[in-house]
Amino acid sequence: MLKTYRYRLYPTDEQAAFLNRQFGSVRYVYNWALALATTTYQTQGSGVTRFQLDKRLTALKQELPWLGEVAAQPLQQALVHLDKAFTRFFRDKKGYPRFKSKQGRQSATYPQGVKIHWENGVIYLPKAGWIRAVLSRPFQGAVKTVTVRRVPSGKFFASVLVEDETQVPDAVPETQERAVGGDLGLHDFLVLSTGETYGHPQWLESELYRLKILQRRFAKTTTGSKNRAKLRRQIARLHERVANRRQDFLQKLSTDLVRRFDTVCLEDLNVAGLTRNRSLARRIAQSGWAEFRRQLEYKAPWHGKHVRVIGRFAPSSRLCPCGYYNHDLTLADRQWECPSCQRHHDRDVLAANNIKRFAFAEHYTGRDTPGEPGEHPLVDDRRQP
Repeated sequence: MLKTYRYRLYPTDEQAAFLNRQFGSVRYVYNWALALATTTYQTQGSGVTRFQLDKRLTALKQELPWLGEVAAQPLQQALVHLDKAFTRFFRDKKGYPRFKSKQGRQSATYPQGVKIHWENGVIYLPKAGWIRAVLSRPFQGAVKTVTVRRVPSGKFFASVLVEDETQVPDAVPETQERAVGGDLGLHDFLVLSTGETYGHPQWLESELYRLKILQRRFAKTTTGSKNRAKLRRQIARLHERVANRRQDFLQKLSTDLVRRFDTVCLEDLNVAGLTRNRSLARRIAQSGWAEFRRQLEYKAPWHGKHVRVIGRFAPSSRLCPCGYYNHDLTLADRQWECPSCQRHHDRDVLAANNIKRFAFAEHYTGRDTPGEPGEHPLVDDRRQP
């Protein structure tokens, strides 16, 4: 089982300067290879293979002696990452690879040569030496790769990819009794079919006032000045604090759900389409719904659990269990009463229960869209009054 452990690094000034040169060299090699592959394809009609780039990298290091002053393996890994980016572009249509900028996150990947000394709390990187680190989470297993990153706030982190000896447990049988449906929203981040609600912390909203002040000050600074660089780091630290709080909430919530239930059912939300609403775009974008689903999907196999996702066009909040479909329900209606069976529904709880029912429906594939009356397996318009 592959797991990633993240540790904070505290390099000295000399080590930080060396790591910055390492990041710059990796970025240069990546951009050089991308430009070469693009130009070759445009002029000759064929691309450049990774092995051809490896040979040209050797010649490039002779032309540019400063590339030999840093570790060689991260430079080779830059070509590996570019090859994977092209693979995703041609196979998964994920978008053409883009050039890396010196603004933002910087990284360098070491496939070998890294050592960790747990007692002294240091990590050894080739040509950088022993770097002080906070090794908060010990692990057992073979280290596959170590990726060193510098985030916009100026902090350094090491992400260690470990092949754990832990065996993946057998998947438990899926039953509707041991499953739970969840409806994601803005007022409450998650409402479960059991009636439990998890309020939306609104991480960015709580820092918005301070963010506006810093951005006003930043806009008045001179380009290239020290005050501008200082304010840029302050803004980056604020965004980092918001992201860390969001990650902490999502990690704890996803772990709790996977441990408590055998199957978690969610709805496939069109987040890109929802953010077109100018009034709600910021709150939707900072909610992290896609990240929450991603965490559930990779944590579930660790415990032998399951995640089911239904289609985005399912009428989750409009459909009464009796079969009545409420065509007049608006976003402002949080509660409604079924005129057919006289049941009183909370919109979010009803949606969570319907998501669970749809996920276990015998003929529901999770990608079907409701068609004409009577076509959907869980909708029967003939029962409407």
